[in-house]
Amino acid sequence: MTSCPHLEQIQVVKPRTKGCEDCSKTGDLWNQLRVCLTCGYVGCCDDSKNQHATKHFQQTQHPLIRSLEPGEHWVWCYPDKMYFDKVPGLSRPRPWSLLTGWLRR
Repeated sequence: MTSCPHLEQIQVVKPRTKGCEDCSKTGDLWNQLRVCLTCGYVGCCDDSKNQHATKHFQQTQHPLIRSLEPGEHWVWCYPDKMYFDKVPGLSRPRPWSLLTGWLRR
């Protein structure tokens, strides 16, 4: 299996918003959500009209995203164009723990 040097840069991040940060500001809809594993930015996927997760990478060069969809645990590395089904040591919060955190705000 090929290794990705960016996996060492994964941060323990909390998603900054409940939905796509930029779509929420403009009132647009999204298909699925991705979270940046450097800063916690939440953006919409490439199947969404605005593709904010990819635009975030292009603006910041933060290399790794993770799916925020229930049951999905994969990570994508933009610079290396590598997909990882599961990343050892990267825990995924249970969906209800994220919901509980958002409800406390």
